[in-house]
Amino acid sequence: MKKNDSPTVADVARLLKREGFTPSESELEALTGYLNLVMKWNKVMNLVGPYSWQDVLTILIIDSLHLNKFLRSLSLPSTPVTWDFGAGAGLPGIPLRALWHEGEYYLVDVREKRTMFMEQTVKRLGISNTTVYKGRVEDFMEEHEPADLMLSRAFMPWKKLLDLVGPKIKDQGRIVVLALESVPSDLTEGWSVEKEISYKVGKDTRFFWSLVKA
Repeated sequence: MKKNDSPTVADVARLLKREGFTPSESELEALTGYLNLVMKWNKVMNLVGPYSWQDVLTILIIDSLHLNKFLRSLSLPSTPVTWDFGAGAGLPGIPLRALWHEGEYYLVDVREKRTMFMEQTVKRLGISNTTVYKGRVEDFMEEHEPADLMLSRAFMPWKKLLDLVGPKIKDQGRIVVLALESVPSDLTEGWSVEKEISYKVGKDTRFFWSLVKA
């Protein structure tokens, strides 16, 4: 297969199995559909940089599969309200929603072209209970009730994130951070670590922290 060819469901299944994941047929179809849309749009608006589809799957989308497992290990409400800020190319949210369907999910980004991509992708893939919001996160939070869960993938440094988002997270809610380091010892006062996991992506080690109000 040529490097830039569009992947099929079988291609995606084969590569994910090598990474230790075996999604269902419907999940594979959604993940493959998302991947092909990313590659198509990337040609005209540089969504993810000069990656092959194999790299997009095993370096970027793979985080969403690990995140799905991590969220299922937490004591979340049955129908959580989840915020995904700085969603950009729909990562981790759109591939996550192909696997994890609980509650209401909001993809928030200030950039018009990226929100346009996310809106069309969510509609094209038929992903339910998932809303795209174009605008500043400060405005979004003012317009919405406090969340049960907030996801951060390189949205902003964690200390600033806790200060900004913390007051808008429910008392029993949590912030989940995708990081390249373990939870620091100088965690902001008023917050504690609920759970942390690490996993390998290539030669890199990545972490998920679940932070709750102390």
